[in-house]
Amino acid sequence: MAAVMAAVMAFSCGQGTEDRRPAGNSVVYEMNVRQYTPEGTFEAAQKQLPRLKELGVDILWLMPIHPIGVKERKGTLGSYYAISDYCAVNPEFGTMADFETFLAAAHKMGFRVIIDCVANHTSPDAKWINECPADWYVRDSLGNTVVNYDWTDIAELNYDNPDVRTAMQAAMRFWMEKGVDGFRCDMACEVPFDFWKETIAMLRSEWPDMYMLAEGEDPRLHTVAGFDASYAWELHHILNDIAQGRKNVPELLEYIEKDAAAVPSDALRLMFTSNHDENSWAGTEFERMGNAAKAMAVLTFTLPNGQPLIYTGQEMGWNKRFEFFEKDPIPAWKNNGYTDFYKWLVKLRHDNPALAAGRDGGRFDLISSEDSTIVFDRTVPGDTVTVKVQLRAPWEYEITCR
Repeated sequence: MAAVMAAVMAFSCGQGTEDRRPAGNSVVYEMNVRQYTPEGTFEAAQKQLPRLKELGVDILWLMPIHPIGVKERKGTLGSYYAISDYCAVNPEFGTMADFETFLAAAHKMGFRVIIDCVANHTSPDAKWINECPADWYVRDSLGNTVVNYDWTDIAELNYDNPDVRTAMQAAMRFWMEKGVDGFRCDMACEVPFDFWKETIAMLRSEWPDMYMLAEGEDPRLHTVAGFDASYAWELHHILNDIAQGRKNVPELLEYIEKDAAAVPSDALRLMFTSNHDENSWAGTEFERMGNAAKAMAVLTFTLPNGQPLIYTGQEMGWNKRFEFFEKDPIPAWKNNGYTDFYKWLVKLRHDNPALAAGRDGGRFDLISSEDSTIVFDRTVPGDTVTVKVQLRAPWEYEITCR
């Protein structure tokens, strides 16, 4: 369907854009700093900002930038999510000054920049382990810190202790004062919702444009906690199942109806075909989705309430699982057909208000759902986008704007 894509790209659809778009009409880009360049530094990543500007993305999400613990470290370099100091930067990536320079350069180019907030746990040798009372952490009957799942390189924080809450709020404030535009909050549902509610309200009183993305799918992340966006995990798994022939149009339509009823009308739902977890542990989008990968990506950019995500390497069709605990960089960036594909999707998103997420986005109207093909309109006054996606081989897609 490349010819159809090229034809649609040639049209001048929509109303135009501004340099800093509202979150509902924006595209998130997840940057894996360690693997982003052979150097794996803020300075090297900064040199890639013009390429990302050309791609058209709006919000840059940096995976955790903090120092990684040594105790129980996995692999040579450890997990980004085993943090030893919330108010410092990983020397692997450079200095605090290097990060501030990267941030200033990104802001100058019109990007918003968010960083990972890993509030559920620290590394088992974190600064707080050594400097704070024992009851800052969840402990077993023998006094040992507690881990989640098989993550032996972490120690779970105790949010029954008000001092932990205050310290985490102070750490988030530290980065807001540095100039970041918000946070992607890891394992958000494992942290008490009342903590998020209080913290988000407090920070928003000073930074009203702060953007908050929750890794989680509980509607209370919106209705109670106050997050702008949350993960559409269920949709992601449905898209994998469609690509593998286990589900089709009925399950997708059931999800759309159910999700619309579950979350508020202004909720943004992060939609993706890959991210750091999926890439490293479940496989690249090509491993999971095969030739359906582009068709599934089209849906993440066009379904109602969706806020699309592009993960490191997707914009050039990088078909490799990144090592999670080791240096495993992209050797060099190059433009190809996947670059053109994602540029087209991003521009389509920006140029058409009907595709926005949240209450300002276009109404969803199902036109047809026959023969494993879904056709739907997204409509606001003055802008209608019609999307047609075949949910079986040859996975053709077509988008028209009027």
